[in-house]
Amino acid sequence: METPGSNTRSILHICTRETIRPLRDQVLRLSGFHVDSTLDHAAGLSMFWGNQYDLVLIDVEGEEGIPRAEHMCSEIKTAQHQQLVAFVCNWRVAILTDCPDEIVRTEFDPAAFARGVSDIVPPAAH
Repeated sequence: METPGSNTRSILHICTRETIRPLRDQVLRLSGFHVDSTLDHAAGLSMFWGNQYDLVLIDVEGEEGIPRAEHMCSEIKTAQHQQLVAFVCNWRVAILTDCPDEIVRTEFDPAAFARGVSDIVPPAAH
């Protein structure tokens, strides 16, 4: 795992969907973010404990994914209440949860996805 430069905003992306995760990671990298990602929530928590991130981005796949995402959000916020956490989800899931700081809607528009993440994470200081 590479160490992000001091001017690079870093994101931990947890997404259990094998086909979507690398695509989102690439969109974020092309938008100037350092991205660490995993398919597994437990691995994501281990990565979180070992590194500092400007944003933890948790994919929520359908209503059944809400409890696992909320548990992860709670673990992170309990340990580091100032940590920014956002869920990537559809409008229905966004209505049913209140844990994260932000919600990034999942309509497939790479530019909108990158813009949504950029709106959450402030620009790095130079």
